[in-house]
Amino acid sequence: MEIRHWIGGRAHDGPVERWGDVFDPATGRREAQVAFATPELVDHAVKVATEAAAGWRNASLSVRTRVMFAFRELVEKRKQDIARILTREHGKVLSDAMGEVQRGLEVVEFACGIAQLQKGEFSENVSSDVDSYSIRQPLGVVAGITPFNFPAMVPMWMYPIALACGNAFLLKPSEKDPSAANLSAELLREAGLPDGVFNVVHGDKVAVDAILNHPGIAAVSFVGSTPIARHVYETGTRAGKRVQALGGAKNHMVVLPDADLDLAADSAVGAGYGSSGQRCMAISVVVAVGDVADRLLPRIRERLRKLKVAPGLEPGADMGPLVTREHQQRVLSYVDKGVAEGAKLLEDGRGHGIPGDGFFLGPCLFDHVRPEMAIYRDEIFGPVLGVVRVASYEEALALVNANPWANGVAIFTNDGGAARRFQNEVQVGMVGINVPIPVPMAYYSFGGWKASLFGDSHAYGREAVHFYTRGKVVTARWPDPKHRGVNLGFPQMK
Repeated sequence: MEIRHWIGGRAHDGPVERWGDVFDPATGRREAQVAFATPELVDHAVKVATEAAAGWRNASLSVRTRVMFAFRELVEKRKQDIARILTREHGKVLSDAMGEVQRGLEVVEFACGIAQLQKGEFSENVSSDVDSYSIRQPLGVVAGITPFNFPAMVPMWMYPIALACGNAFLLKPSEKDPSAANLSAELLREAGLPDGVFNVVHGDKVAVDAILNHPGIAAVSFVGSTPIARHVYETGTRAGKRVQALGGAKNHMVVLPDADLDLAADSAVGAGYGSSGQRCMAISVVVAVGDVADRLLPRIRERLRKLKVAPGLEPGADMGPLVTREHQQRVLSYVDKGVAEGAKLLEDGRGHGIPGDGFFLGPCLFDHVRPEMAIYRDEIFGPVLGVVRVASYEEALALVNANPWANGVAIFTNDGGAARRFQNEVQVGMVGINVPIPVPMAYYSFGGWKASLFGDSHAYGREAVHFYTRGKVVTARWPDPKHRGVNLGFPQMK
């Protein structure tokens, strides 16, 4: 099967110089080939989008809202189809895939309120017969560069709001699982979006750099690893673009001695091993305060032994494979490093025992992890959870705040005062209190601090409306016939 670019409301049938392989991670078999864009192809897509943007920016708010509502209904109807595509190309279990689509839909629903979200302000009679008001207008052509781990949800963090604001959008999804992007394009067309307003180009770094350097693209949104986020931010801003680049993470879960340990154990397992740990909000470090580790770890291990590691479409599967063989080998290397550096491997997922050539790794659990170890320092992005033991709340807080990443963090406690103190003192962008994965709802915004974010705008929510528009202030005089005369300067403030 061939997966091609989507330009101008249809699959692009032009010549393709390079192709990439798309695998089923559960079997290890190549299932499709995806076209890789050249800089010339990106330029063609931008020209198509630019032409379409000229008309779309003038579409009424009612028209844009109707398109978003229609798209929301189509995604709801096709939710199962989209989820199966995610499972087939990413490997996540079907329940995780369904959850991903639902969280993306929440942003579409938020975008349906664009008529309210894009309102400006008005001040009457700032001077005699003079009014001032502000408006927000679309940027033109904007782009999104999205990762493999959420091929439906993360693009939905971007394009529904960008489109609702009146922009044309160019999406470059991950080449590892590209099909969801094309299905989204088909559904947008069916919802009534004019041809050329939403386009998809597939590819690798060649396509990414072409987007970042293209003068016809006004803004770029990105989610991915910190090194690539830094590259995207520096390259895009050098080319004069707005850039929001969300980077990597090393999310901690602090467990105080008074916590509900069954809730904490359930949360650690769900947040550490869901989607095989391939989430930027996954918990990868449990910070156990005082003696809580000795009481918590048996509960975690009990739950891990009940997890079913299997192909994502298999009934009852809790964990699927990793996305590629290369990534599987990378995560395995960290398990080896953890053992070599002296951490205690309590649960070894290397012996999952699933027949076939799929990219599986079972849940791995380390105790006595120290901050200098590679399994603590690096973002592993796999089913590897480490436990760091500390003596006090103060030591736990210092550990979290010393980390260069600051995407998400959670604290588990029944002490309201401790929780309130933590949310005030912790230097992290998203905080959960007895919630392991504190991903904000669509009407807030998603994003971290420090090396987890480059730029000053978080994803979706009101910050996205601001990011995908620019402000204009109008000062207007409609003189009363009784007021005559010429004023060649600024209005007189009376």
